[in-house]
Amino acid sequence: MEKTLKFKTNINCSSCEATVTPFLDGDDKVIHWEVDTTQKDKVLTITTEATAADVIATVNKAGFNAENIS
Repeated sequence: MEKTLKFKTNINCSSCEATVTPFLDGDDKVIHWEVDTTQKDKVLTITTEATAADVIATVNKAGFNAENIS
């Protein structure tokens, strides 16, 4: 089931986004994702069929932190 989740993260620049891209794009359960790096709290919004725990694990594999806020 498709859902939209939000995570507070330390992905804070275009270089960070480039690092995490292959991990999120490589997950077949991820439909769309984006990070708002312009705000104080860097929020990753992701449309996915994965669980929040799965998304956190994927972000962690890329070397970043994610905390579910939705």
